[in-house]
Amino acid sequence: MTSMTEMAAPRGRTASAAPRPRKKIDGWRWGGRIFLLFMLAYTALPMIWMLLTSIKSGFAATQFPPQWWPDEPTLASYQKLLDPQNSVGQDFLRFFWNSLFVSVCTTIMAVVVAVPAAYAFSRFSFPGRKFLFFAVLLRNMFPAVIFLVPLFILMRVLGLVNTHGSLILTYLTFGLPLAIWLLKGFYDNIPVQLEQAARIDGATRFQAFLLIVMPLSAPGIIATAIYSFIGAWNEYIYAATFLTRNDQLTLPVGIQRFFSENTTDFPGLMAASFMMSVPVVVLFLVLQKYFVRALTEGAVKH
Repeated sequence: MTSMTEMAAPRGRTASAAPRPRKKIDGWRWGGRIFLLFMLAYTALPMIWMLLTSIKSGFAATQFPPQWWPDEPTLASYQKLLDPQNSVGQDFLRFFWNSLFVSVCTTIMAVVVAVPAAYAFSRFSFPGRKFLFFAVLLRNMFPAVIFLVPLFILMRVLGLVNTHGSLILTYLTFGLPLAIWLLKGFYDNIPVQLEQAARIDGATRFQAFLLIVMPLSAPGIIATAIYSFIGAWNEYIYAATFLTRNDQLTLPVGIQRFFSENTTDFPGLMAASFMMSVPVVVLFLVLQKYFVRALTEGAVKH
């Protein structure tokens, strides 16, 4: 006979049924949300402070204790930076163009070199293939500053000191290992049968690569371009070493002009730093889905 305890239990459940761990799951979920909010504040507050300092006057920026919102916000620092009629504006626009030129050239060359190299490592078998692939990654085991003196001597022998070519070649050397590794993992996930079907239909290997593999690997190529651009845009050590002429300086080195022996133009410095960060932030926000997709699909081989 059915006991009174079982009769009192709700239909579909027994008296001994364990409660579902709903609260525990919700606790982890809310803990993750709080952690993400903390990280968002940790990364966003410096940007907000930089933006607010850039719209302060010179006196308000040096007040102590500092205030978040200025009493009289002004865009004078931005107007000075974007005005080609004064020396500050001329220098800033020149530095901005130099950084953009070096970063775009580095990005294009990194993609042009990394795409066929990664495809060769992924599709072809040749003697020493694994050794060469790990040899490419070997450079990332050492900090970039170790290569500073040898590369400076090499650039001086080649006559590239005080030219943008020295930076482009250097940034290309540093960006290629990760770019090749990232793209190889992406190509490994593209079924080779698709290329074989195209070859059966009469396409050459290059046509199969261009028409089949390239469209499917677009997220990986975009991620490689983002990585190369950001690395070249923010680099400081090699730009400060290889370039001494004022007309060749890039933004990370050029914004030192806001520091002087006796005073520092904090609003101008923050305005220049904020405008320097805008292209990178916009580029990443627009293309972040491709970057995340390349990291997730290229890191796991199915």
